[in-house]
Amino acid sequence: MNRTFSLPAVIAIAAVTIVAGFAVLMVLAKFLWAWIIPDLFPGAVSAGLVVVSISWMTAFKLAVCVSIIVGMVGVKKCRQAA
Repeated sequence: MNRTFSLPAVIAIAAVTIVAGFAVLMVLAKFLWAWIIPDLFPGAVSAGLVVVSISWMTAFKLAVCVSIIVGMVGVKKCRQAA
């Protein structure tokens, strides 16, 4: 089957995929923080030095940082393979 996609459709699909990926990464960051950090640093959490759960904005910032790091690692692997 020979399909052709228009450029706006491809851009829309890419945008939806990126937004969905960020949403999943943000939910994952919030869940993992609330699950791991209190067990890893119980003294710091009880003293108020580390928060038990993070806000959505902090989860977004963490998702951006993780995406940048993963992107840099991917670029480095591509350069090494060439």
